[in-house]
Amino acid sequence: MSELPHLALSVRQPWAWAILHGGKIIENRSAGAIRSGGMTTGTICLHAASGMTEAEYQWGVWRLQRHGVTAPRPDSLPRRAIIGTVEVVDIIDRSDSEWFGGEMGLVLENPRAIDPIPAKGKLGYFEWNAGGSLAPVLPWMRAYDRPGGDDGTLPLFPDLDQSFRTDPSKPIGTGRKA
Repeated sequence: MSELPHLALSVRQPWAWAILHGGKIIENRSAGAIRSGGMTTGTICLHAASGMTEAEYQWGVWRLQRHGVTAPRPDSLPRRAIIGTVEVVDIIDRSDSEWFGGEMGLVLENPRAIDPIPAKGKLGYFEWNAGGSLAPVLPWMRAYDRPGGDDGTLPLFPDLDQSFRTDPSKPIGTGRKA
């Protein structure tokens, strides 16, 4: 992409990936976040936030599977980077979409992925600047779903959807570090 929008919105993984590749058409936010973040319609860059806990990732994998979407391994999801663009076409306070689950939501269309551009994120819409480096891969990300618990072994059944003994619950209070 030759010309990227100067405004971006930071979204935690795996949801940022799901917006670009998994058909996620609504990004949920509180009314206060939409007001204070200056969120309006228009084309913006999508920033993958630096934070992602194992509980967030597991719940995201489970939730995406309900939509027939298989998320990439956690160690392959870029974080702390601009990863694409998306058009915000509406701001809603109700929807029948399974993607709607917040007080309000940004309705998204025309997602376009780009090669990651390292950049720090902020809350709300923010003017982004390229710089820094991608967030490092954490040990739990390398060990995730590997029988030996390390990146020296391969997943046992890489073509199967991940299964859980019990459905993961939505993580609460995971922080808002962009």
